[in-house]
Amino acid sequence: MANTPPEDVHALDPDGLLDPAITVYSFRLEGQLLGIGALRHLEGHHAEIKSMHTASTARGRGIGRTMVDHLLAVARARGVQRVSLETGSTPARSLYAAVGFEPCGPFADYGPSPNSAFMTLVLRAEDATA
Repeated sequence: MANTPPEDVHALDPDGLLDPAITVYSFRLEGQLLGIGALRHLEGHHAEIKSMHTASTARGRGIGRTMVDHLLAVARARGVQRVSLETGSTPARSLYAAVGFEPCGPFADYGPSPNSAFMTLVLRAEDATA
């Protein structure tokens, strides 16, 4: 949030994370919270990665990649065919691109913004059994 104008902060607050369309996951080691991520069901077979964050002390240890991989596995298990996301962070864009996400236009209730990057990944049926 420190690097994003308020009108472009789309992270969910604690109440937003209680929405029944959202499932939140955490990455902990010896009780210490190192990362979080959420999967939000949009409509049909479309989901969104929300609220991805890795603690600053845990960055560079693969936690973000592990969380993305987990969220995609959950999406596949739920029959999701496309996962999209919004991010403003350049390092996060590199992570998502490495997983296979590609740039796309705004989706769901997002509008265009010079501070946001929108990305999407089509999940292939054969990936569900891999």
